[in-house]
Amino acid sequence: MSADLQKLLTWLSPAFPVGAFAWSAGLETAIVERRVKDRITAQDWIEGALRHGGIRTDAILLAQAHAACRDAARLAELADLCLALTPARERHAETVQTGNAFVLASAAWPIDTPVPLPTPCPYPIAVGALAGAHGMDGRDTLIAFLTAIVHSQASVAVRLVPIGQNDGLAIMASLEAPVAEQAELCQHATLDDIGAVAYGADIAQMKHETLPTRIFRS
Repeated sequence: MSADLQKLLTWLSPAFPVGAFAWSAGLETAIVERRVKDRITAQDWIEGALRHGGIRTDAILLAQAHAACRDAARLAELADLCLALTPARERHAETVQTGNAFVLASAAWPIDTPVPLPTPCPYPIAVGALAGAHGMDGRDTLIAFLTAIVHSQASVAVRLVPIGQNDGLAIMASLEAPVAEQAELCQHATLDDIGAVAYGADIAQMKHETLPTRIFRS
Protein backbone atom coordinates (compact mmCIF):
# COMPACT_ATOMS: atom_id res chain seq x y z
CA MET A 1 0.00 0.00 0.00
CA SER A 2 1.25 3.48 -0.79
CA ALA A 3 0.39 4.69 2.72
CA ASP A 4 2.64 2.04 4.26
CA LEU A 5 5.46 2.97 1.87
CA GLN A 6 5.07 6.62 2.81
CA LYS A 7 5.34 5.79 6.51
CA LEU A 8 8.41 3.64 6.02
CA LEU A 9 10.13 6.29 3.92
CA THR A 10 9.43 8.83 6.65
CA TRP A 11 10.17 6.64 9.67
CA LEU A 12 13.52 5.41 8.31
CA SER A 13 14.52 8.74 6.78
CA PRO A 14 17.60 10.57 8.12
CA ALA A 15 15.20 13.43 8.86
CA PHE A 16 13.18 11.36 11.33
CA PRO A 17 14.08 12.71 14.78
CA VAL A 18 15.77 9.71 16.39
CA GLY A 19 19.29 11.17 16.32
CA ALA A 20 20.80 8.30 14.31
CA PHE A 21 23.23 10.73 12.63
CA ALA A 22 25.10 11.12 15.94
CA TRP A 23 26.19 7.48 16.17
CA SER A 24 28.71 5.44 14.17
CA ALA A 25 28.42 2.00 15.86
CA GLY A 26 32.20 1.79 16.15
CA LEU A 27 32.99 2.78 12.57
CA GLU A 28 34.70 5.96 13.79
CA THR A 29 37.18 3.81 15.73
CA ALA A 30 37.92 1.70 12.66
CA ILE A 31 38.56 4.86 10.63
CA VAL A 32 40.85 6.37 13.27
CA GLU A 33 42.81 3.09 13.43
CA ARG A 34 43.07 3.06 9.60
CA ARG A 35 41.32 -0.27 9.26
CA VAL A 36 38.79 1.61 7.17
CA LYS A 37 40.64 3.99 4.86
CA ASP A 38 38.98 3.98 1.44
CA ARG A 39 35.83 2.91 -0.41
CA ILE A 40 36.76 -0.77 -0.54
CA THR A 41 37.54 -1.10 3.16
CA ALA A 42 34.47 0.95 4.09
CA GLN A 43 32.23 -1.29 2.03
CA ASP A 44 33.84 -4.41 3.48
CA TRP A 45 33.28 -3.13 7.02
CA ILE A 46 29.63 -2.27 6.45
CA GLU A 47 28.87 -5.47 4.54
CA GLY A 48 30.55 -7.54 7.24
CA ALA A 49 28.27 -6.07 9.91
CA LEU A 50 25.27 -6.52 7.61
CA ARG A 51 25.93 -10.19 6.91
CA HIS A 52 27.66 -11.35 10.08
CA GLY A 53 27.34 -8.74 12.83
CA GLY A 54 25.08 -6.54 14.84
CA ILE A 55 23.06 -5.27 11.88
CA ARG A 56 21.95 -8.80 11.08
CA THR A 57 21.15 -9.49 14.74
CA ASP A 58 19.02 -6.34 14.96
CA ALA A 59 17.16 -7.33 11.79
CA ILE A 60 16.26 -10.75 13.21
CA LEU A 61 15.02 -9.13 16.42
CA LEU A 62 13.03 -6.60 14.40
CA ALA A 63 11.31 -9.40 12.49
CA GLN A 64 10.45 -11.15 15.75
CA ALA A 65 9.05 -7.93 17.23
CA HIS A 66 7.01 -7.35 14.08
CA ALA A 67 5.35 -10.73 14.51
CA ALA A 68 4.77 -10.17 18.26
CA CYS A 69 3.56 -6.58 18.05
CA ARG A 70 0.60 -7.20 20.39
CA ASP A 71 2.33 -9.53 22.85
CA ALA A 72 3.67 -7.51 25.78
CA ALA A 73 5.54 -10.41 27.38
CA ARG A 74 7.20 -11.41 24.12
CA LEU A 75 8.24 -7.84 23.32
CA ALA A 76 9.74 -7.48 26.79
CA GLU A 77 11.74 -10.68 26.27
CA LEU A 78 12.96 -9.49 22.88
CA ALA A 79 13.99 -6.14 24.33
CA ASP A 80 15.94 -7.84 27.11
CA LEU A 81 17.64 -10.12 24.59
CA CYS A 82 18.50 -7.19 22.33
CA LEU A 83 20.17 -5.33 25.17
CA ALA A 84 21.96 -8.47 26.38
CA LEU A 85 23.43 -8.89 22.89
CA THR A 86 24.73 -5.32 22.84
CA PRO A 87 28.42 -5.61 23.77
CA ALA A 88 29.45 -2.00 24.36
CA ARG A 89 28.12 0.70 26.67
CA GLU A 90 27.93 3.29 23.91
CA ARG A 91 26.13 0.85 21.61
CA HIS A 92 23.69 0.11 24.43
CA ALA A 93 23.00 3.84 24.77
CA GLU A 94 22.59 4.17 21.02
CA THR A 95 19.92 1.51 20.64
CA VAL A 96 18.01 2.65 23.74
CA GLN A 97 18.07 6.36 22.94
CA THR A 98 17.18 5.95 19.27
CA GLY A 99 14.50 3.40 20.17
CA ASN A 100 12.84 5.61 22.74
CA ALA A 101 13.03 8.58 20.36
CA PHE A 102 11.43 6.49 17.62
CA VAL A 103 8.53 5.58 19.92
CA LEU A 104 7.93 9.23 20.72
CA ALA A 105 8.21 10.44 17.13
CA SER A 106 6.00 7.70 15.67
CA ALA A 107 3.18 8.76 18.01
CA ALA A 108 2.30 11.29 15.30
CA TRP A 109 0.73 8.28 13.55
CA PRO A 110 -1.74 7.08 16.22
CA ILE A 111 -3.33 3.64 16.23
CA ASP A 112 -6.53 2.56 17.92
CA THR A 113 -4.90 0.09 20.32
CA PRO A 114 -1.58 1.15 21.90
CA VAL A 115 1.35 -1.17 21.32
CA PRO A 116 2.57 -2.75 24.60
CA LEU A 117 6.18 -1.63 24.20
CA PRO A 118 8.73 -2.25 26.94
CA THR A 119 10.66 0.54 28.64
CA PRO A 120 13.38 1.09 27.61
CA CYS A 121 12.67 -0.01 24.05
CA PRO A 122 15.68 -0.81 21.83
CA TYR A 123 15.50 0.60 18.32
CA PRO A 124 14.89 -2.63 16.33
CA ILE A 125 12.16 -3.68 18.76
CA ALA A 126 10.44 -0.30 18.47
CA VAL A 127 10.59 -0.26 14.67
CA GLY A 128 9.45 -3.86 14.31
CA ALA A 129 6.58 -3.70 16.78
CA LEU A 130 5.18 -0.38 15.57
CA ALA A 131 5.47 -1.34 11.91
CA GLY A 132 3.65 -4.58 12.69
CA ALA A 133 0.92 -2.78 14.61
CA HIS A 134 0.39 -0.48 11.64
CA GLY A 135 0.05 -3.49 9.34
CA MET A 136 3.20 -2.82 7.36
CA ASP A 137 4.73 -5.71 5.44
CA GLY A 138 7.54 -7.38 7.37
CA ARG A 139 9.94 -7.75 4.47
CA ASP A 140 9.41 -4.16 3.34
CA THR A 141 10.09 -2.99 6.89
CA LEU A 142 13.31 -4.98 7.01
CA ILE A 143 14.49 -3.61 3.67
CA ALA A 144 13.79 -0.05 4.81
CA PHE A 145 15.50 -0.63 8.17
CA LEU A 146 18.60 -2.24 6.69
CA THR A 147 18.85 0.33 3.91
CA ALA A 148 18.70 3.16 6.43
CA ILE A 149 21.51 1.62 8.49
CA VAL A 150 23.71 1.03 5.44
CA HIS A 151 23.15 4.62 4.29
CA SER A 152 23.96 5.94 7.77
CA GLN A 153 27.21 3.96 7.89
CA ALA A 154 28.15 5.09 4.38
CA SER A 155 27.54 8.68 5.47
CA VAL A 156 29.97 8.22 8.37
CA ALA A 157 32.60 6.96 5.93
CA VAL A 158 32.02 9.88 3.54
CA ARG A 159 32.54 12.37 6.35
CA LEU A 160 35.44 10.76 8.21
CA VAL A 161 37.59 8.58 5.93
CA PRO A 162 37.03 10.80 3.93
CA ILE A 163 35.74 9.36 0.69
CA GLY A 164 33.86 11.27 -1.99
CA GLN A 165 30.13 11.38 -2.43
CA ASN A 166 30.43 9.15 -5.50
CA ASP A 167 32.24 6.52 -3.44
CA GLY A 168 29.52 6.72 -0.80
CA LEU A 169 26.85 6.24 -3.43
CA ALA A 170 28.80 3.33 -4.91
CA ILE A 171 28.76 1.63 -1.49
CA MET A 172 25.00 2.12 -1.20
CA ALA A 173 24.42 0.74 -4.70
CA SER A 174 26.70 -2.25 -4.17
CA LEU A 175 24.93 -3.22 -0.96
CA GLU A 176 21.39 -3.14 -2.33
CA ALA A 177 21.45 -6.84 -3.23
CA PRO A 178 22.93 -7.92 0.14
CA VAL A 179 20.30 -5.82 1.92
CA ALA A 180 17.49 -7.57 0.03
CA GLU A 181 19.09 -10.95 0.72
CA GLN A 182 19.42 -10.30 4.43
CA ALA A 183 15.86 -8.98 4.63
CA GLU A 184 14.60 -12.24 3.15
CA LEU A 185 16.74 -14.36 5.47
CA CYS A 186 15.94 -12.41 8.63
CA GLN A 187 12.22 -12.38 7.92
CA HIS A 188 12.16 -16.16 8.23
CA ALA A 189 14.89 -16.54 10.87
CA THR A 190 14.33 -17.63 14.45
CA LEU A 191 16.12 -16.52 17.58
CA ASP A 192 18.25 -19.66 17.26
CA ASP A 193 19.67 -18.20 14.05
CA ILE A 194 21.21 -15.28 15.93
CA GLY A 195 24.96 -15.53 15.99
CA ALA A 196 27.53 -12.87 15.12
CA VAL A 197 31.19 -13.22 14.20
CA ALA A 198 31.98 -9.55 13.51
CA TYR A 199 34.16 -9.27 16.60
CA GLY A 200 36.19 -6.42 15.14
CA ALA A 201 33.10 -4.23 15.08
CA ASP A 202 32.24 -5.17 18.67
CA ILE A 203 35.75 -4.32 19.85
CA ALA A 204 35.70 -1.05 17.91
CA GLN A 205 32.49 -0.10 19.71
CA MET A 206 34.12 -0.86 23.07
CA LYS A 207 37.24 1.15 22.24
CA HIS A 208 35.38 4.18 20.92
CA GLU A 209 34.98 5.86 24.31
CA THR A 210 38.78 5.88 24.72
CA LEU A 211 39.44 7.90 21.55
CA PRO A 212 41.07 11.24 22.43
CA THR A 213 38.88 13.10 19.91
CA ARG A 214 35.42 11.91 18.91
CA ILE A 215 32.88 13.27 16.47
CA PHE A 216 30.28 10.55 16.96
CA ARG A 217 28.76 9.21 20.16
CA SER A 218 29.59 5.56 19.45
